[in-house]
Amino acid sequence: MTVPPPCPDTLALIGNTPLVHLKGPSEAAGADIFGKCEFANPGASVKDRAALNIIRDAEARGALQPGGTVVEGTAGNTGIGIALVANALGYRTIIVMPDNQSAEKMATLRALGAQLVTVPPTKFADPNHFVHTSRRLAEQTPGAVWANQFDNQANRAAHIEGTATELWQQMDHRIDGFTCAAGTGGTIAGVGIGLKRYDPAITIALTDPHGAALYEYYAHGELRSEGNSVAEGIGQGRITGNLQDAPIDTQFRIADEEGLDWVARLLREEGLCLGLSSGINVAGAVALASELKARGVERPRVATILCDTGFRYLSTLYNPAWLAEKGLPVFDWLPRPEE
Repeated sequence: MTVPPPCPDTLALIGNTPLVHLKGPSEAAGADIFGKCEFANPGASVKDRAALNIIRDAEARGALQPGGTVVEGTAGNTGIGIALVANALGYRTIIVMPDNQSAEKMATLRALGAQLVTVPPTKFADPNHFVHTSRRLAEQTPGAVWANQFDNQANRAAHIEGTATELWQQMDHRIDGFTCAAGTGGTIAGVGIGLKRYDPAITIALTDPHGAALYEYYAHGELRSEGNSVAEGIGQGRITGNLQDAPIDTQFRIADEEGLDWVARLLREEGLCLGLSSGINVAGAVALASELKARGVERPRVATILCDTGFRYLSTLYNPAWLAEKGLPVFDWLPRPEE
């Protein structure tokens, strides 16, 4: 057995995450479906990659000086990544979050020493949106930089050079398709750009939840949404800076119920405790594999992102009362609310 050498510092723990063959999704699709285990990052999510690259980029530009502050608006995971990276490099962190995100994310940010500001959820056009609030806080705070994860292309650069290269190597240079959902767009755009550099024939697919507008944009050229989703951190209503020129070849829209079915199956059958965004991504990978088979690809090889740990959603996805309140199916091993 080959054992990796010691890392030179804690920041070197970010990236180089394992890739796992997902048995159930592969059998369902008649394909080989792989999940990139981004919950193995120190902050337990894919957002650690963007956090590190955004901060390193700010340092390289001279925008972030020793003892400075990093300010960001986030659904939670990017904030957690930024707080950890900032701690390791000696910076302060101010995080602005919508107040409807999971209690676990808020508690984690406070535990990491971040200053947490919560605001009511609202549309992006509202000046009180969490992104705009974070920008104003950065402008008002001496020595602060605004991470601006949605439009700062240092986000997607982390995936062009990192995630895509890792996938290409881990899959032995044989990939037929890649798919994931978009929040900032950094992951799907960056991985898509990176993989296309290796093989332009790789199909890059957007997997969109209901309530987001990108499915209609890539399918019909119009930013239009329908329905809603309880998934945190994914779903977008505009073309962000990271989504500019993203090489999206096809698109799928996945309901929460379908994503939750895969969350349940992956936990019960394969021992993976994941969040809803991962379940939606896996459902999209199954759909992409089916589409590739219909095009004549024999036993397609498809990769997706397992975004974060399910332990971050114990009060929501794994809470039977919360699921019932949202009109979603309760996992059969959980006690029913009336019990």
